[in-house]
Amino acid sequence: MNPGYTLNNRYKIIRSLGEGGMANVYLAHDLILDRDVSVKLLRLDLRDDPHTKRRFQREAMAATQLNDPHIVGVYDVGEDHGLQYLVMEYVKGTDLKEYIGLHFPIPFKQVIEIMEQILSAVEEAHQHGIIHRDLKPQNVLIDEHQNVKITDFGIAVAVSQNSLTQTNTLMGSVHYLSPEQARGSIATPQSDVYSLGIILYELLTGKVPFEGETAVSIALKHFRDEIPSVRKFDPQIPQALENVVLRATAKLPADRYQSAQEMAGDLATSLSNSRVGESRFIPSSDDQGETKVIDPSEINAAVNDESKTTQNTQQPVKKHWKWPWIVGIILLLAIGITTWMLIPKRVVVPELAGLTQTQAKSKLQEHHLKLGSVHRKTSETVHTGRVISSNPDSQRKIKEDSMVGLTISTGHRKVTIGNYTGDDYASVAAKLRSEGMTVKRVAIYSDDVDSGAIIKQSIHAKKKVNAANTTITFHVSAGKKKVTIPDFTNKTTAEVQKYADDNQLQLTTNEAESDSVDEGHVISQSPVAGTKVSHDDSITITVAKKQETSTTVQVNVPFDSSDNQTQNRVQIYIQDANHNLTQEYQDVMISQDTTINIPFTLNGDDKGAYKVIRDGKTIMSATNIQQ
Repeated sequence: MNPGYTLNNRYKIIRSLGEGGMANVYLAHDLILDRDVSVKLLRLDLRDDPHTKRRFQREAMAATQLNDPHIVGVYDVGEDHGLQYLVMEYVKGTDLKEYIGLHFPIPFKQVIEIMEQILSAVEEAHQHGIIHRDLKPQNVLIDEHQNVKITDFGIAVAVSQNSLTQTNTLMGSVHYLSPEQARGSIATPQSDVYSLGIILYELLTGKVPFEGETAVSIALKHFRDEIPSVRKFDPQIPQALENVVLRATAKLPADRYQSAQEMAGDLATSLSNSRVGESRFIPSSDDQGETKVIDPSEINAAVNDESKTTQNTQQPVKKHWKWPWIVGIILLLAIGITTWMLIPKRVVVPELAGLTQTQAKSKLQEHHLKLGSVHRKTSETVHTGRVISSNPDSQRKIKEDSMVGLTISTGHRKVTIGNYTGDDYASVAAKLRSEGMTVKRVAIYSDDVDSGAIIKQSIHAKKKVNAANTTITFHVSAGKKKVTIPDFTNKTTAEVQKYADDNQLQLTTNEAESDSVDEGHVISQSPVAGTKVSHDDSITITVAKKQETSTTVQVNVPFDSSDNQTQNRVQIYIQDANHNLTQEYQDVMISQDTTINIPFTLNGDDKGAYKVIRDGKTIMSATNIQQ
């Protein structure tokens, strides 16, 4: 596939990311959603192979059922000109195989963090009834922030499909293949656990445990040879951490962790000081022997055979009458022993709470009891993988060889964190508290988010957490910041304006006369003092203005008849509370001496002024007009 080609007019190929036995993977750009994606395209030479097409379709079906932050998401499945393709989440980084090569040795704490993410994804698949069957570092992607995602469910299958591994066919990468898969048996969740143990081995040592010239020789070593000790490779590795490798890679599935979650729980405490001095894990050795009840007729036959043999090999004796008595005694003993064996013995169910499943099984065998059904449930007090209770309960007397069932803890209840931004805090908090989480609230003012809505959360969405041990903090909008309006009475307009500016309020000013409040000072306000207001709200004040007085001045304007004029143009300008000398107050034509009354409105001690212009010349003026 050449760069620039666009699949289905949507996914533009940028460059190749890698080639595999079934498909090639490309970096592409989704032209509709404007994001980079990876596109897995079935190889041209395999597009007509029904087995490969089924495997390709199986990967699409398996991956689309899973929604986990540590599993590569599948966005789209399609076909273009006969070529099948998958569109997946693009993970910018490398695979775990290359990462180990570049960064080995990896700190133990980081090894555990990487494995915990892988185990979380595998547990999610198993919870949906899907077994990966091809877990290996090449199928684990790790980005620049050490976030891990599992990919390639090409040979993954549902647990209910019991014809997965065919005889003489090795599915999966042989270096990570479980013994039962190597034998051609059906893959189970414990088969994935084995592969996880090999991945952990490689993270700790930088190499796989078994090498060989052929795939068959390597597969033989998986079910024949012991896993090499990681502590011999690096004595600094704690025994508890090596025990996780040993238990995960036990030859018998029953000796392994029964789930990825159980393995994660054991791995989480492997560096704890409380496990210093832990003994090396040894799988339970079961010789599959059973207590057998011997049929008396078989004893008689054996005795008769022995008698005949004895008679043929020894010299004749005189007292032949002793043999019937001896035979009788032997028969009586045999019958007595048989009867004793047939009477069921009763034993006490031992205390199993707190033990692992393997430890509980060993303890039951010590008390001549057998492990029965195993149930799992969450527990807020019992660690993951440890026994919560037994059925029958401890200290109960039951028949020897009876089955004892176990209830094993899957740890604290897991909660997947959602994206709560913009949601109502009260509703979200109530829901999370009902699931056992601790919820805290931090109120912050916001001009943009409604009061009570969540602005920010302390735990990212899609993360799975243990509810009982998790505290989540929400930053919640308290709405716009509110201020309490003070009493502005007798304050100056400038003082009120400063308060408004400091608190982002809008100020409106009105004027009114007042006998009690000085000019320029506040008479009244709205809202009243003590009211709470928010940013951008308006406040209104009424400010006292100067008291006005009125007076009238009579101006006698003489008529100018020179040059035989019959009319004079007279313009009057005044200055008072409502006018100034730059604005014309009156413009009249006179034909004789005329008296004009000029009214003045004066504020307080203010003084008025006027001037009279006749035919363009100022003929009179005054500047000291007062009450």
